[in-house]
Amino acid sequence: MAHGIKKHLKRLRAPKRWKLDKLGGIWAPNPKSGPHKKLESLPLILILRNRLKYALNSQEAVQILQQRVVQVDKKTRTEKNYPTGLMDVISIEKTQENFRLLVDTLGRFILHRIDQNESFLKLCKVIKTTIGQRGVPNIVTHDGRTIRFPDPFVKKNDTILYDLAKKKIIDFIKFDVGSLCVVIGGPSVGRIGIVLQQEKNDNQEETIKMKDVNGFEFSAKMPFVFVIGKGRKSFISLPRNKNVQ
Repeated sequence: MAHGIKKHLKRLRAPKRWKLDKLGGIWAPNPKSGPHKKLESLPLILILRNRLKYALNSQEAVQILQQRVVQVDKKTRTEKNYPTGLMDVISIEKTQENFRLLVDTLGRFILHRIDQNESFLKLCKVIKTTIGQRGVPNIVTHDGRTIRFPDPFVKKNDTILYDLAKKKIIDFIKFDVGSLCVVIGGPSVGRIGIVLQQEKNDNQEETIKMKDVNGFEFSAKMPFVFVIGKGRKSFISLPRNKNVQ
Protein backbone atom coordinates (compact mmCIF):
# COMPACT_ATOMS: atom_id res chain seq x y z
CA MET A 1 0.00 0.00 0.00
CA ALA A 2 1.41 3.35 -1.06
CA HIS A 3 2.00 6.06 1.53
CA GLY A 4 2.92 9.73 1.22
CA ILE A 5 3.21 12.03 -1.75
CA LYS A 6 4.06 10.51 -5.12
CA LYS A 7 7.33 11.88 -6.45
CA HIS A 8 7.01 10.41 -9.93
CA LEU A 9 4.78 11.01 -12.96
CA LYS A 10 4.26 8.84 -16.03
CA ARG A 11 4.76 10.66 -19.31
CA LEU A 12 1.41 9.51 -20.68
CA ARG A 13 -0.27 11.11 -17.64
CA ALA A 14 1.46 14.46 -18.11
CA PRO A 15 -0.69 17.45 -19.20
CA LYS A 16 -1.06 17.84 -22.96
CA ARG A 17 -0.07 21.49 -22.78
CA TRP A 18 3.49 20.44 -21.90
CA LYS A 19 3.91 19.14 -25.50
CA LEU A 20 5.92 16.08 -24.44
CA ASP A 21 6.71 13.33 -26.93
CA LYS A 22 5.05 10.12 -25.73
CA LEU A 23 7.93 8.08 -27.18
CA GLY A 24 10.58 10.16 -25.42
CA GLY A 25 10.68 7.95 -22.33
CA ILE A 26 8.55 6.52 -19.55
CA TRP A 27 8.75 9.30 -16.98
CA ALA A 28 8.01 13.00 -16.88
CA PRO A 29 9.00 15.65 -14.31
CA ASN A 30 6.49 15.95 -11.47
CA PRO A 31 5.94 19.60 -10.44
CA LYS A 32 6.64 20.49 -6.82
CA SER A 33 4.15 22.30 -4.61
CA GLY A 34 4.10 25.98 -5.46
CA PRO A 35 1.98 28.95 -6.49
CA HIS A 36 0.33 27.12 -9.42
CA LYS A 37 -1.63 23.89 -9.68
CA LYS A 38 0.02 20.87 -11.30
CA LEU A 39 -2.18 20.89 -14.40
CA GLU A 40 -1.77 24.66 -14.78
CA SER A 41 2.01 24.80 -14.46
CA LEU A 42 5.16 24.00 -16.43
CA PRO A 43 8.21 22.62 -14.57
CA LEU A 44 11.36 24.69 -14.89
CA ILE A 45 13.33 21.74 -16.29
CA LEU A 46 11.04 21.57 -19.35
CA ILE A 47 11.73 25.23 -20.10
CA LEU A 48 15.51 24.76 -20.06
CA ARG A 49 15.63 21.34 -21.71
CA ASN A 50 12.62 21.05 -24.05
CA ARG A 51 11.81 24.65 -24.97
CA LEU A 52 15.05 26.66 -24.91
CA LYS A 53 17.34 23.66 -25.61
CA TYR A 54 19.96 24.95 -23.13
CA ALA A 55 20.29 21.46 -21.65
CA LEU A 56 20.39 18.03 -23.29
CA ASN A 57 19.26 16.11 -20.23
CA SER A 58 18.09 16.50 -16.64
CA GLN A 59 21.62 16.56 -15.22
CA GLU A 60 22.66 19.51 -17.36
CA ALA A 61 19.48 21.39 -16.41
CA VAL A 62 20.30 20.90 -12.72
CA GLN A 63 23.83 22.20 -13.28
CA ILE A 64 22.45 25.34 -14.93
CA LEU A 65 20.04 25.96 -12.06
CA GLN A 66 22.79 25.45 -9.46
CA GLN A 67 24.67 28.39 -10.98
CA ARG A 68 21.75 30.57 -9.76
CA VAL A 69 21.28 32.26 -13.13
CA VAL A 70 17.58 31.47 -13.62
CA GLN A 71 14.92 33.67 -12.04
CA VAL A 72 11.15 33.33 -11.91
CA ASP A 73 9.38 36.62 -11.14
CA LYS A 74 12.78 38.10 -10.19
CA LYS A 75 13.46 35.40 -7.58
CA THR A 76 16.28 32.92 -8.08
CA ARG A 77 15.04 29.34 -8.38
CA THR A 78 17.24 26.25 -8.17
CA GLU A 79 14.57 23.53 -8.01
CA LYS A 80 14.29 21.78 -11.39
CA ASN A 81 10.61 20.89 -10.84
CA TYR A 82 9.55 24.35 -9.68
CA PRO A 83 6.09 25.05 -11.20
CA THR A 84 5.93 28.13 -13.43
CA GLY A 85 2.50 29.28 -14.53
CA LEU A 86 0.57 31.75 -16.64
CA MET A 87 2.03 35.28 -16.81
CA ASP A 88 5.20 34.24 -14.93
CA VAL A 89 8.40 35.99 -16.04
CA ILE A 90 11.43 33.73 -16.57
CA SER A 91 14.77 35.55 -16.69
CA ILE A 92 18.17 34.07 -17.57
CA GLU A 93 21.04 36.22 -16.35
CA LYS A 94 23.87 34.91 -18.54
CA THR A 95 22.02 35.34 -21.84
CA GLN A 96 20.12 38.49 -20.77
CA GLU A 97 16.88 36.90 -21.97
CA ASN A 98 13.40 37.37 -20.53
CA PHE A 99 10.29 35.37 -21.34
CA ARG A 100 6.65 35.52 -20.31
CA LEU A 101 4.67 32.28 -20.09
CA LEU A 102 1.46 32.44 -22.15
CA VAL A 103 -0.89 29.96 -23.85
CA ASP A 104 -1.63 29.50 -27.56
CA THR A 105 -4.94 28.70 -29.25
CA LEU A 106 -4.38 24.97 -28.63
CA GLY A 107 -3.95 25.47 -24.88
CA ARG A 108 -0.21 24.78 -24.92
CA PHE A 109 2.34 26.84 -23.02
CA ILE A 110 4.47 29.20 -25.09
CA LEU A 111 7.45 31.38 -24.15
CA HIS A 112 6.97 34.95 -25.35
CA ARG A 113 10.20 36.94 -25.48
CA ILE A 114 10.02 40.35 -23.76
CA ASP A 115 12.46 43.20 -23.14
CA GLN A 116 14.22 44.08 -19.91
CA ASN A 117 11.83 46.86 -18.90
CA GLU A 118 8.73 44.70 -19.32
CA SER A 119 10.28 41.87 -17.33
CA PHE A 120 9.65 43.82 -14.11
CA LEU A 121 5.88 43.94 -14.75
CA LYS A 122 3.39 41.15 -14.24
CA LEU A 123 -0.39 40.88 -14.60
CA CYS A 124 -2.15 39.06 -11.76
CA LYS A 125 -5.84 38.14 -11.76
CA VAL A 126 -7.68 38.74 -8.49
CA ILE A 127 -9.47 35.54 -7.48
CA LYS A 128 -10.56 36.53 -3.97
CA THR A 129 -10.93 39.55 -1.71
CA THR A 130 -10.85 39.04 2.06
CA ILE A 131 -10.70 40.91 5.34
CA GLY A 132 -7.81 39.74 7.50
CA GLN A 133 -6.97 40.25 11.13
CA ARG A 134 -7.72 43.67 12.63
CA GLY A 135 -9.84 44.51 9.59
CA VAL A 136 -6.94 44.58 7.11
CA PRO A 137 -8.26 44.17 3.52
CA ASN A 138 -6.43 41.59 1.36
CA ILE A 139 -6.59 40.35 -2.20
CA VAL A 140 -5.44 36.94 -3.42
CA THR A 141 -4.16 36.57 -6.98
CA HIS A 142 -3.98 33.60 -9.35
CA ASP A 143 -0.28 33.04 -8.59
CA GLY A 144 -0.75 32.71 -4.83
CA ARG A 145 0.12 36.27 -3.81
CA THR A 146 -1.67 37.88 -0.88
CA ILE A 147 -1.47 41.67 -1.05
CA ARG A 148 -2.53 43.86 1.86
CA PHE A 149 -4.22 47.25 1.64
CA PRO A 150 -5.10 47.21 -2.07
CA ASP A 151 -7.08 49.94 -3.81
CA PRO A 152 -10.69 49.71 -2.54
CA PHE A 153 -11.96 49.66 -6.13
CA VAL A 154 -10.11 46.39 -6.89
CA LYS A 155 -12.63 43.54 -6.84
CA LYS A 156 -12.77 39.87 -7.82
CA ASN A 157 -11.99 39.11 -11.51
CA ASP A 158 -10.10 42.40 -11.90
CA THR A 159 -6.42 42.39 -12.87
CA ILE A 160 -3.57 44.23 -11.16
CA LEU A 161 -0.32 45.38 -12.73
CA TYR A 162 2.34 44.29 -10.23
CA ASP A 163 5.92 45.61 -10.02
CA LEU A 164 8.18 42.63 -9.29
CA ALA A 165 11.10 44.82 -8.18
CA LYS A 166 9.27 47.20 -5.83
CA LYS A 167 6.69 44.53 -4.86
CA LYS A 168 3.70 46.82 -5.12
CA ILE A 169 0.66 47.44 -7.30
CA ILE A 170 1.22 50.02 -10.04
CA ASP A 171 -2.20 50.00 -11.70
CA PHE A 172 -5.30 47.84 -12.03
CA ILE A 173 -7.79 46.96 -14.76
CA LYS A 174 -11.49 46.60 -14.00
CA PHE A 175 -13.37 43.70 -15.55
CA ASP A 176 -16.17 45.35 -17.51
CA VAL A 177 -17.69 45.63 -20.96
CA GLY A 178 -14.99 46.90 -23.31
CA SER A 179 -12.06 45.29 -21.46
CA LEU A 180 -9.45 43.36 -23.43
CA CYS A 181 -9.25 39.75 -22.22
CA VAL A 182 -7.48 36.50 -22.99
CA VAL A 183 -9.09 33.09 -22.50
CA ILE A 184 -6.92 30.75 -20.42
CA GLY A 185 -9.07 27.60 -20.58
CA GLY A 186 -11.99 25.89 -22.28
CA PRO A 187 -12.75 25.54 -26.02
CA SER A 188 -11.70 29.14 -26.80
CA VAL A 189 -8.39 28.93 -24.95
CA GLY A 190 -5.70 31.35 -26.11
CA ARG A 191 -8.06 33.69 -27.96
CA ILE A 192 -8.01 37.42 -27.25
CA GLY A 193 -11.01 39.68 -27.56
CA ILE A 194 -13.02 42.58 -26.17
CA VAL A 195 -15.86 41.88 -23.73
CA LEU A 196 -19.30 42.49 -25.24
CA GLN A 197 -21.64 41.30 -22.50
CA GLN A 198 -22.06 39.05 -19.47
CA GLU A 199 -24.87 36.59 -19.04
CA LYS A 200 -25.90 33.78 -16.67
CA ASN A 201 -27.55 30.51 -17.64
CA ASP A 202 -29.81 28.21 -15.63
CA ASN A 203 -26.83 26.67 -13.83
CA GLN A 204 -25.77 30.12 -12.59
CA GLU A 205 -22.55 29.86 -14.59
CA GLU A 206 -21.59 33.27 -15.87
CA THR A 207 -20.67 33.32 -19.57
CA ILE A 208 -18.70 36.14 -21.16
CA LYS A 209 -19.20 37.01 -24.84
CA MET A 210 -16.23 38.55 -26.62
CA LYS A 211 -15.18 39.71 -30.09
CA ASP A 212 -11.68 39.52 -31.57
CA VAL A 213 -9.94 42.01 -33.87
CA ASN A 214 -11.34 40.25 -36.96
CA GLY A 215 -14.92 40.67 -35.78
CA PHE A 216 -15.54 37.02 -34.87
CA GLU A 217 -17.53 36.48 -31.68
CA PHE A 218 -16.85 33.74 -29.15
CA SER A 219 -17.69 33.02 -25.52
CA ALA A 220 -15.98 31.62 -22.42
CA LYS A 221 -16.81 30.92 -18.80
CA MET A 222 -15.95 33.55 -16.24
CA PRO A 223 -13.12 31.60 -14.47
CA PHE A 224 -11.32 31.27 -17.83
CA VAL A 225 -11.32 35.00 -18.64
CA PHE A 226 -8.18 37.01 -17.81
CA VAL A 227 -8.24 40.80 -18.28
CA ILE A 228 -5.06 42.14 -19.91
CA GLY A 229 -6.00 45.66 -21.07
CA LYS A 230 -8.49 48.39 -21.75
CA GLY A 231 -10.11 48.65 -25.16
CA ARG A 232 -7.55 47.57 -27.77
CA LYS A 233 -4.56 48.53 -25.61
CA SER A 234 -2.85 45.67 -23.80
CA PHE A 235 -0.74 46.24 -20.69
CA ILE A 236 1.75 43.58 -21.88
CA SER A 237 3.23 42.69 -25.25
CA LEU A 238 1.49 39.88 -27.12
CA PRO A 239 2.62 37.34 -29.74
CA ARG A 240 2.64 38.55 -33.31
CA ASN A 241 -0.51 36.71 -34.38
CA LYS A 242 -2.51 38.18 -31.43
CA ASN A 243 -4.10 34.72 -30.88
CA VAL A 244 -7.22 35.56 -32.88
CA GLN A 245 -7.61 32.22 -34.67
